[in-house]
Amino acid sequence: MKTTFKDEEIERWKHISDNMYYPFDAKRKVILQQDGFLDKELIPVKDLSPADRPLNQKWSWDRILRSCYIKQADVLQGIFLFEDDFDLETIRRNFDFYEPLTVHESSLSPCVHVILASKLGYKEQAYEFYLRTARLDLDDYNNDTEEGCHITSMAGTWMSLVKGFGGMRVRDGKLHFNPFIPDQWKSYSFRLEFRDRVIKVKISSGKTETILEHGEPIEVIMNGKPVLLKS
Repeated sequence: MKTTFKDEEIERWKHISDNMYYPFDAKRKVILQQDGFLDKELIPVKDLSPADRPLNQKWSWDRILRSCYIKQADVLQGIFLFEDDFDLETIRRNFDFYEPLTVHESSLSPCVHVILASKLGYKEQAYEFYLRTARLDLDDYNNDTEEGCHITSMAGTWMSLVKGFGGMRVRDGKLHFNPFIPDQWKSYSFRLEFRDRVIKVKISSGKTETILEHGEPIEVIMNGKPVLLKS
């Protein structure tokens, strides 16, 4: 398909990228949500009265915008999308700073936190966020299920399981897994279709099975070690 895309557009976007401004706090070593964010009163969400939740139904938008509270993963969403550009301690600092200020009043939020918490080894937090995304409508966390089901939390449940607990990533054209199992579970499994192969991964206590159910042999990386799968 022909397009009108021009080479100079590449240079234009590169110029924009090179000149983007990312506020940063040198003391805390975290990326700032916005200029002036640290001027706000940083009161953790856990210290809010239950009567104030959800904020978007109890507070005026003027009050919300003047507060430190974040609806969903913002800085952490950027880190999630480009996680290979950040070392583990940078991810940890930003997670530890922003999660306590996040009200998760969006179906897009808990699954991102599951994935990052899993990466950081925060297994209990990861499981709590998994329940929030999986049961968002069942338990009506945000008092809005009457308006319809959240399709994003349905996809978020899959992401939480596969990319969170299963630690699935694609790097250099290969599937990588770094799985763990929540203490509350005996086992879980999922299937992936990847490059004309169907791969099943089953994790149980002390055991991980990776099975090629369809397609030609393929090498995957399991806990940092290459594994050749054959049907």
